[in-house]
Amino acid sequence: MRDWQCQAHVKHYCRYHVVFVPKYRKKASFGALRREIGAIFRDLCRQKGIELVLGYAMRDHIHMLLMIPPRLSVSNTVGFLKRKSAIQIFRKYKHVQRNFTGRHF
Repeated sequence: MRDWQCQAHVKHYCRYHVVFVPKYRKKASFGALRREIGAIFRDLCRQKGIELVLGYAMRDHIHMLLMIPPRLSVSNTVGFLKRKSAIQIFRKYKHVQRNFTGRHF
């Protein structure tokens, strides 16, 4: 695990603690999908070049420690993760659709 992100003339140490809370905290359905949701977030972080340092999926929310490169803004990165993970979860678990309202996660 690398701690510093280096460029030619600077070093960056950009770690952010992010907590995702679903719109409607459905503990029963969210608790059952914890492992699969972790895999989805790891895959999305790899796509964007973000290092997922730590991640904990609780019964009704997710804690993540992300190392985001300085070229990416934190708000756009979190928006990307929320948007893409909600779409993937909705598509992958349509049988759980009754627990999610619309496409909100």
